[in-house]
Amino acid sequence: THAMWYNISAAPFVLTGFPGLEKAHYWISIPFFAVYFSVLLGNGTLLHLIKDDHSLHEPMYYFLAMLAGTDLMVTLTTMPTVMGVLWLNHREINQGICFLQAYFIHSLSSIESGVLLAMAYDRFIAICTPLRYKSILTNSRVMKVGLGILTRGFLSLVPPIMPLYFFPYCRSHILSHAFCLHQDVMKLACADITFNRVYPVVLVALTFFLDALIIVFSYVLILKTVMGIASGEELAKALNTCVSHISCVLVFYISAIGLTFIHRFGKHVPHVVHITMSYFYFLFPPFMNPIIYSIKTKQIQRSIVGLFSV
Repeated sequence: THAMWYNISAAPFVLTGFPGLEKAHYWISIPFFAVYFSVLLGNGTLLHLIKDDHSLHEPMYYFLAMLAGTDLMVTLTTMPTVMGVLWLNHREINQGICFLQAYFIHSLSSIESGVLLAMAYDRFIAICTPLRYKSILTNSRVMKVGLGILTRGFLSLVPPIMPLYFFPYCRSHILSHAFCLHQDVMKLACADITFNRVYPVVLVALTFFLDALIIVFSYVLILKTVMGIASGEELAKALNTCVSHISCVLVFYISAIGLTFIHRFGKHVPHVVHITMSYFYFLFPPFMNPIIYSIKTKQIQRSIVGLFSV
């Protein structure tokens, strides 16, 4: 029995696409592939422009490059298993790879939240103390902020992911998505998962929730400053630099909150809605961010035109 028990525990996990729609997986893969392709193209183009165009070598665009990089990473982390399930019906995933995927998915979410916070800080400095902008947000400071965000994201996810490697898995090995999520995997463990239940709640409160609060607070201060600006033209110009960032913030946090609510309160919601919502959370922000910035930012529009006119 010991050998049998070990076999069950060490067996690969099984990913799930859209249950009941297996026959349509091939068709479902078409919009998925289109979105993945757009995300890679859009964010890849943004990174290329920011690297090559010297007029974009400013803190605001460095943070935008971090956002694009994070979006690319999230996409490259989920894409192989999602497309594998939809195209090839390749559903087994080795446990170690599964935990690693969960680690990257969750830490990149935290990093994305941190980058949006840094972008809010950048807009706050630019509008509230414009004359000191260059001296406050030096390149070395921007790098330090970036490193801080990465460190927070990657370190904060080690405590809940590490135990997954040591838990026995004697129950079903079937996961509910086409990629691995911590909350999915931990439920399959035959062990005391109290820490794994409590830690993420605290983490979400200290990162996402706190980041969102500070972002809102910085915009309150920005609005206060902007309202003091005399001319309507300057007012419009100041707010215009914020519109794209506010849009990205809304896209990210609304998808995150939507997903959380469905997980918490959606006991009677069809499973397909749960699954669709989680794909929405992982695909919508990376898909929208480059579009929002390309539509709203004159300098990026100029760069894109320059890129194609060559």
